[in-house]
Amino acid sequence: MNKNGAAERENSTWQPKIVAFLCNWCSYAGADLAGVSRLKYPANVRIIRVPCSSRVNPQFILRAFQRGADGVLVAGCHPGDCHYVTGNYFTRRRLMLFKRLLAFTGFAPERLKVRWVSAAEGGRFAETIKEMVEELRDLGPNQVMREEK
Repeated sequence: MNKNGAAERENSTWQPKIVAFLCNWCSYAGADLAGVSRLKYPANVRIIRVPCSSRVNPQFILRAFQRGADGVLVAGCHPGDCHYVTGNYFTRRRLMLFKRLLAFTGFAPERLKVRWVSAAEGGRFAETIKEMVEELRDLGPNQVMREEK
């Protein structure tokens, strides 16, 4: 069997790993609603609950990629509905600049998603995870930032 055939077979069984930083007040509750409502979405996501999406430091995102994440989701309250008033505005600005930096360094910025999910939008959370998994399958495994073990 040729080298490309083995790589194709390996990619068909490969599942992307997603780390999701979810705001405690809205997005985490939206993920909880998706689970309580028994909405189906891939189990490729590992959730980290944070007090506010503005608490997510770009270093956390880089560390997730280094530790083997193929994609990172940062989700928070809709702009204007933040429990801490302006936290999600800071998040939007900071991560927009961070995505530009990722692109500048040659890393695929599509691996980082920022979404606004309220506590009543369990379906939106499930749909976001489904979309991310499909996009990451097309991109393939993260080989750029992964630490060697």
